[in-house]
Amino acid sequence: MLRGAGLAGAAAGMVALAGCSSDTKSGGGNQAGSFPTTPKWKFVFVNHVTTNPFFQATQYGIQDACDLLNVTYQWTGSETSNVSEMVSAMNTAITSGADGIAVSLVDKKAFNAPTTQALAKKIPVVSYNADVPSNARLAYVGQDLFAAGQAMGKRIASAFPDGGSIAVFIATPGSLNIQPRADGAVAALKAAGKNFTVKQVATGADVNPEQAAIDAFTQGNKGFKGLFAVDAGSTQGIANVMRKYNLKDKGYHGGGFDLLTPTEQAISDGILDFTIDQSAYMQGFLSVLYLYLYKLSGTLVSPATTDTGLKFVTKDLVAPYLKEKNRFEGSSPKQLYIH
Repeated sequence: MLRGAGLAGAAAGMVALAGCSSDTKSGGGNQAGSFPTTPKWKFVFVNHVTTNPFFQATQYGIQDACDLLNVTYQWTGSETSNVSEMVSAMNTAITSGADGIAVSLVDKKAFNAPTTQALAKKIPVVSYNADVPSNARLAYVGQDLFAAGQAMGKRIASAFPDGGSIAVFIATPGSLNIQPRADGAVAALKAAGKNFTVKQVATGADVNPEQAAIDAFTQGNKGFKGLFAVDAGSTQGIANVMRKYNLKDKGYHGGGFDLLTPTEQAISDGILDFTIDQSAYMQGFLSVLYLYLYKLSGTLVSPATTDTGLKFVTKDLVAPYLKEKNRFEGSSPKQLYIH
């Protein structure tokens, strides 16, 4: 894992596109640090849930990398994990002459043709947050999702030494950014051999309906003492529901993924057992860096597939996350030196 290497990109804004070229010099006067002058490249990020709070940190990572390297970006895709909308956004990026594309590959086949088309036009493509290894993309920047799910499943099993009923909440079943985690968790619980009953529960792509779905399930299925999620919004929803009904004191365990502030606070308060940090910031920052270096080097510096990490954040580790709001976890737009 290259946890802590962070550089990536994505954010909002339609910016005029300078000419697309693999030349490292141009007369445009665009220069970053000691790098040679280049065109002002524009990189397009195609996302599956563009307004989801999880990706705020990703967008800050994109912004920071773009500012550092003097390039621009566009943040586009779908608000509701609609694959057709994402493919349309990717095709628009290709036809408009984007200089590089980063895309969340949440479908096994839908992005294959656009990726091939982009590469044929010398537009580099990397995937971030979700991946399909058979896709022709140059590299993937993100978590090993199935392995992360397995790690969560083992952690759950340790909290229930005699087995039990476990709910695994998932925003959009089948989506390749989160379904592998759910599959990994189920596989680990089965391998534990402790008589677990596991039920996958869909919650939706928006934060408020996610919490409502968790609340309704919890009240209607009180035998399920394990409440765990594989996405940021559902994890926050578990935190809020467990706090609302004081479920920790009733023998429940909960946890999930990512670092929304209510999740962090619930861990600090002893309500949730853990969350898993996958470094959303790095997924943006590194994607920008890799596309830039690929263009700058005339394709000589190939993007590297990068595991952005799997870190369990527990009560004894959560304090630094809550020390002050910051761009790295998406809780503040301010640039801060945290020390």
